[in-house]
Amino acid sequence: MTEEIVTRSSDGICIIQMNRPEKKNAITQNMYRKMAEALQMADKDDAIRVAVLCGSQNLFTSGNDIRDFQAHSATQKADQPFAADAFFKGVLELRKPLIAAVQGYAIGIGTTMLLHCDLVYASQNATFSLPFVNLGLCPEFGSSMMLPRLAGHQQAAELFLLGEPFTADHARSVGLVNQIFPDETLMEEVMTIAGRLAQKPPRALMETKKLMKASWANDLRKAIETDGKMFFELMMGPEAAEAFAAFTENRNPDFSTSS
Repeated sequence: MTEEIVTRSSDGICIIQMNRPEKKNAITQNMYRKMAEALQMADKDDAIRVAVLCGSQNLFTSGNDIRDFQAHSATQKADQPFAADAFFKGVLELRKPLIAAVQGYAIGIGTTMLLHCDLVYASQNATFSLPFVNLGLCPEFGSSMMLPRLAGHQQAAELFLLGEPFTADHARSVGLVNQIFPDETLMEEVMTIAGRLAQKPPRALMETKKLMKASWANDLRKAIETDGKMFFELMMGPEAAEAFAAFTENRNPDFSTSS
C-alpha cells in the first residue's frame, strides 16, 4: 500500500511529503495524524534543523478530502478534536524553520497552512484558492486573523468572500509567497535554501523564529479556537450540507432558501 505521507531526513532537513496524487493529495484525517507525528519528530530530533512540506507529482493539495471529512464529522462531537487539530498544533509548536514548496493546487487548508510557514516558495503553475464560503463554511486555522494581517482587509476579503482561484504571482503580491521558481526547478531551489538554513546556528534560528511570533502568538491561538468553533457550527448547518451534497451529486448548490 502506498504511503500517503512520506517522511525522509538527510543533512539536517526533514521532508514531509503529501503523496496521494490519485486524489490530488486531498487530505484525510489519517494524513493529518501522520503529518502531525512527522512535525513532532522533526521538532524533537536535534539532528533536524529545518522541515520542508511539499506535495507529489506537481500537486501540493486540493484541500480536505470531503468524503472523508463528512464520514468523520457525522460522528464528531463538538468537544472532540479533529486529527487536523493535531496537525495545527504540530505546525504552531515547531521550533525550527518550516518551508513550504507549492506546486499545482493549494486549495483551502492547502493555502491557509502556508500562513503559518516561515518561508513559502511556489512554482509558476501553482494555483491557490480559499473556497470556504462557497462550501458554506468559514476560514479555519486562524486564517481569519492571519490573512488580513498579512495582506490587509480588502485583499483578504476578496480572497475569502469570493473564494476564487488566484495565481502564484497574486499570492506573492499579497505576501503569501516569497519567491516563484520554474516548475521543474522548484524542489531543487527549495532544497538549496533549506540546506543553507540547516548550516546556520540552530538555537539562533529557533529563538529568532520564536521572537518574531511572540507578540501575536496568544492572539493567534484565540483566533484558531474561534475559527474552529464557527467552522464546526457551520459544518453542521444547512448551507454546508447543501454544498457537500452538490459536490457529491456533481451539481451547482442552491442557497436560495438559506437565511
